[in-house]
Amino acid sequence: MTTEEDTVPTQLDHAKAGTVTEEMKQAVNEEPITAEQLRQSMAEGHAVLPRNHNHPYPIVRAIGRGLKTKVNANLGTSNECASLEMEREKLDAALRAKTDSIMDLSTGGDLAAFRRFFLENSPVMVGSVPIYYLAAEMMAKHESLEKMDGDLLLRSIEQQCSEGLDYITVHCGVTLDSVRKLEAYERVMPCVSRGGSIHMHWMRRNKKENPLYEHFDDLLEIAHKHDVTLSLGDGFRPGTVVDATDGAQLEELMILGELARRAYRRGVQVMIEGPGHVPLPQIQANMQIQKRLCNGAPFYILGPLPTDIAAGYDHITAAIGGAIAGAAGADYLCYVTPAEHLGLPNADDVYQGVMACRIAGHIADIAKGLPGAIEADRRMSIARQKLDWDGIVKEALDPDLVKKRLQVTQDREACTMCGKLCAVKISRQ
Repeated sequence: MTTEEDTVPTQLDHAKAGTVTEEMKQAVNEEPITAEQLRQSMAEGHAVLPRNHNHPYPIVRAIGRGLKTKVNANLGTSNECASLEMEREKLDAALRAKTDSIMDLSTGGDLAAFRRFFLENSPVMVGSVPIYYLAAEMMAKHESLEKMDGDLLLRSIEQQCSEGLDYITVHCGVTLDSVRKLEAYERVMPCVSRGGSIHMHWMRRNKKENPLYEHFDDLLEIAHKHDVTLSLGDGFRPGTVVDATDGAQLEELMILGELARRAYRRGVQVMIEGPGHVPLPQIQANMQIQKRLCNGAPFYILGPLPTDIAAGYDHITAAIGGAIAGAAGADYLCYVTPAEHLGLPNADDVYQGVMACRIAGHIADIAKGLPGAIEADRRMSIARQKLDWDGIVKEALDPDLVKKRLQVTQDREACTMCGKLCAVKISRQ
C-alpha cells in the first residue's frame, strides 16, 4: 500500500515539474551555474542532487553537467581493524581536506553504529554499499553468502535507506548474461569489486538471476520513497590496465544504461560508476562511451589509475588519470589513497588522497572551461609576481601546508630556493 511518505516528490520529480527547490538553490553556491540551470540539468538526467529525506546535511552538493568536479572519500572499517576513534580521525581529515562527500564502506565491527556515526557527524552527503552490511552480518553469524535471498537484501536496503543514506552503490549490472560475458574473456583479474564478487558468487551457487536486477522496480520504489540516489556500481570494472575496456566491462555498462533510463522514468536520481584501471590512451574513450550509452548521466569513477606499478603512490597515479577523465567528461572522482592495494588507510592517507583528488578535479574544471575555474590560478600568479607570501598562502588549495613549507629570505624578497637570484625579483628590477 502506498503511504503519504511514499508520495513525497524526489528532487528529480521536482526538477521534471519545473520546480526549483531550496536544496537546488543551496547546491549552486560557489558553482558557475544558476539554480534554474541545475534544475534543467537534473530534469534531463544529466545532474543529481543526493539528498535523502531523512538526512538534512548542511553542505549541499550537486554532481553533473556544468558543475565543478566533485570528490568523494571512502572511509570505514575492515574486519581486521574496526576503531571508532580511527574513523573519527579519518572523517576529520577528509573534511579538513574539503571533500564533497564520504562513503561508509565498513565491513568490520558494529556496522550499524559506524553508519550512524557518519550520518550524524558528516556535514556532507553520505553514501554506502548496502551489500557490505548484509554480507558482513551473515559472515559474523557464520552463515554462507549463498543463503541470502532477494527479500532479505531488499529489506536490508530499505532499512539502511530509512536511516538517511543519500546515495547507495548497487551492483545491478552483474547479471547472468554479464557473468557469462566475463567468463568468455581471459582477464588477469576477473573481478576486483567486492560487491560484484559477492553477487557473482551468489548467482553461481544458486544458479539464479541477481535479485537487484530481477527486482529492480522494487529497488526503485525504496529509492524513490527516501529520495536516495542510485549509484549503479561497476561490478566488472577492470582491476588492471591490461583488462581495461573489454567486452565484460562494456556489457555491464550497456545494462547500466538501460537501468539508468528506468530509474529516471520512475523519478529516481541515478549516476553511473566507472572503471578503476585504464591505460592513458583509453581514458577519454571510456568517458565518451559512458555518456553515450547512459544518456549523459553523471559519471562517478575510481581514479582511474593508468598504471599498476605505483603502489604507495597510487593517489598520484589516480590524480593523473582523474584529471584526464574529468577533462573528458567525468563528473565525480572517488579518491585513491597512498594505502590503496596495501591496507586500510589512516587519517594521513585520507588527507593526501582527498587533496590529490581535489587537484585532479580542479585541473579538469579548467580543461572543461568552467566559468571562473582558472581565476584562482590567476590570483595565485599575481601573488607570486608581487612576492605576496600571504596571498600565495590564501590562494593555495592547502594553505596550512604552504604556511608550514614556506621559507622566505630575511628581507622577504625571495624564497630560499633562489635567494638573490630570484627570477621574479630580478625581472621586477
